[in-house]
Amino acid sequence: MTDRRLVAVLACRADSTRLYAKPLQNLVVGKTILDQKLDTLAASGNVIAETVLAVSEGVENLAYIDFAARRGTRYLIGSKSDILSRLVNGALFADATDVLRLTSENPFIWWEKLREAWDCHLREDNELTVVDGCPLGSYFEIVRLDALLTAHRHAAGYQREACTQYFRDNARQFRICVLTPPDELQRLDVRLTVDTPEDLVVCRRIYTHFETQAPLIPLREIVRYWDRQPFFRELLSCHITGKGIWVNNAGCSWAPTRD
Repeated sequence: MTDRRLVAVLACRADSTRLYAKPLQNLVVGKTILDQKLDTLAASGNVIAETVLAVSEGVENLAYIDFAARRGTRYLIGSKSDILSRLVNGALFADATDVLRLTSENPFIWWEKLREAWDCHLREDNELTVVDGCPLGSYFEIVRLDALLTAHRHAAGYQREACTQYFRDNARQFRICVLTPPDELQRLDVRLTVDTPEDLVVCRRIYTHFETQAPLIPLREIVRYWDRQPFFRELLSCHITGKGIWVNNAGCSWAPTRD
């Protein structure tokens, strides 16, 4: 047994120059991206103690409060630009010792890896345990609260907006483990995030195809389906960079571990 408490803190805001209120966009009628995300976390076993919405200040974000009320999900309001502070305050609000950090507009995560990553995080006493190298949007990061507090105390403005950028810029100061997937899932050419209307088209197609398996849609099956749909790559070709968050970046000072 552990006295550690892992809480998912999802930063949410409505304004975007590319696609408005991305997490609240429907995948199908009556099922938003954020619904799929929360359902996935709830169904992933007993890894996550709670999910909290860290909502940006501003009247344009009131829809997230309505969403939280409908779902019975706790929320807090915080700085629009200092997203890192919202993660910290979300953790304090929920009595978390560790934060599961995911972007709220990505409907499909590598949920199968959650338990293993959390166990690794505890066993190795990491300050940060992340998965990367998998399709864009399916990754996640687990951060100890004390490390988050340190990052927020010293972070510059751009680092506070990019959440875990401070850790990437100062990797040698922290115990970081980067877990990368098996070859079949090392697919940085597959885009599962929703940042543009084109992304939304693709993710709606994927969700509709796998709706009977939702919310726990195996990432391997999504990748295989993607490969059978050349339309996806054609539609998103200008947005696919093949670049990870923690891997395949010039100047990395960390050493990813393989399964």
